[in-house]
Amino acid sequence: MGNLFKIRNLLLLVSVAICVPPLTSFAQVAVGVSIRVGPPALPVYEQPPCPHDGYLWTPGYWAYGPVGYYWVPGVWIAPPRVGLLWTPGYWGFAGGLYGWHAGYWGPHVGFYGGINYGFGYGGVGFVGGEWRGGAFAYNTAVVHVNETVVRNVYVNRTVINNTTVVNHTSFNGPGGVTARATPQEQTAMHEQHFQPTSNQLAHEHTAGQDRNQLASNNHGRPGTAAMDSVNGRAYNQQGRIAQGVRSGQLTPHETANLEHRESNINHEVAADRRANGGKLTPVEHKQVARQQNQASKKIYQDKDKHNDKTDNRAEKR
Repeated sequence: MGNLFKIRNLLLLVSVAICVPPLTSFAQVAVGVSIRVGPPALPVYEQPPCPHDGYLWTPGYWAYGPVGYYWVPGVWIAPPRVGLLWTPGYWGFAGGLYGWHAGYWGPHVGFYGGINYGFGYGGVGFVGGEWRGGAFAYNTAVVHVNETVVRNVYVNRTVINNTTVVNHTSFNGPGGVTARATPQEQTAMHEQHFQPTSNQLAHEHTAGQDRNQLASNNHGRPGTAAMDSVNGRAYNQQGRIAQGVRSGQLTPHETANLEHRESNINHEVAADRRANGGKLTPVEHKQVARQQNQASKKIYQDKDKHNDKTDNRAEKR
């Protein structure tokens, strides 16, 4: 009976693979494993500015591990070689099962399920920049960069489709996005592909070890939604505040003060962007970075203060 059940699961997974052309996976779905619950909706988050020239944005996604779905933060990544673009992974649903199709590097962007990951990945292709010779040029109408470091930029607003209905569906198939690969995407699928880099693998592994990233804990609102680089600073300070509240390391008064500070920073950034055509000046970038560093230090100090009290109480026992 057990063997029949395994064979049935295997056949169902094959049907998922047939629905969309398969790719070698570096993620979670193995042959014989059935995932019957779909991934949560994609969270809404801000993109950190690109920290280094030549880095490409890889959007965040819901991965699956032994204890369920967890969010792998969006992050800027150095490609394995010049001229390559990233095709994001996606979940496909067929035959009652959800199967993961892993992302890959290649000369052109292939099919990623029609999922709107944002920041240049609107469901088809990538409009956040392009390779020009040996250098990558960034379209700052779509992506954020640190212009004190990244200077090869341009603005092309014609690629923004303002009539598109934005949704946060995270899978392709019945009940989700029903897109199919275009002829160009099908061609890209058959080009030479390169596997995710070791940094990307480490990034996913680290996210899987963080309980704040588990959908069962965060209810679809991950503690860290995006990062400026692998092992870099978490861009979501709000997630760190929420974690401090859950763990008891922050009092209600401290939480209110920290959230007020974060709100002021966010409002200031929004006002500066409105005043400068959607961008921040180099001076404003430095000012925001300084304010975020101060906020991060304050979160650490408040949480550490309560850790010391806990340690002292433990020593007295």
